[in-house]
Amino acid sequence: MTTGSFGHVLVVDDEPVLAGVVASYLERAGFSTTITGNGVEAVELARTEDPTVVILDLGLPGLDGVEVCRKIRTFSDCYLIMLTARTDEIDVLIGLSVGADDYVTKPFSARELVARVQTMLRRPRTGGTAERPVRRFGQLEVDADARDARVGGAPLDLTPTEFDLLSVLSERPRLAFSRHQLIETIWGDVGTGDEHLVDVHIANLRRKLGDGPTQQRYIVTVRGVGYRMGQG
Repeated sequence: MTTGSFGHVLVVDDEPVLAGVVASYLERAGFSTTITGNGVEAVELARTEDPTVVILDLGLPGLDGVEVCRKIRTFSDCYLIMLTARTDEIDVLIGLSVGADDYVTKPFSARELVARVQTMLRRPRTGGTAERPVRRFGQLEVDADARDARVGGAPLDLTPTEFDLLSVLSERPRLAFSRHQLIETIWGDVGTGDEHLVDVHIANLRRKLGDGPTQQRYIVTVRGVGYRMGQG
């Protein structure tokens, strides 16, 4: 493992040359890195090294990227970016549904990938020095400063991106956000631009909130626009 000052990134890809190029760009940007091409080892490294970000190839041999992601999500809330060479949209959706925050399609620019990592880590965690009040919507409580969300007092196990979506929506509950606005706010200028990305994360978030397409207590679909907070 190399040393760096902006966080640690675990690069998981069975193409050594590609993994090395990605790691080299990350290290030049100030990150520390570890590389592995083995899914089982990736899970153990994620557990022992506690990376800030995992860059994970979907098409790993043996234990594939979806299963690696699923296992990592049982103990880590790190940011996780899937790499995929597949054109089938269902594979991307499966990766997002088990907890990936974003995806990049091969071939890609290593520089763009590093920019995405940097954008993820620049997502606002606080609104300044003043402590913000806990936001309440029926049984839902959102503490943006503590990055804690609860329904009926029970903590929600949210990925970083799911919490970021909930925080953005709950901060301005009367505003209907378009998918494009949410992509710009959360993924930034280097975001994928794929509006399906928002829909999948919203679906995962609703499931954890106990909502669904027909029961929209906390996140309401605004037809022709996007999403806004409900009152619970």
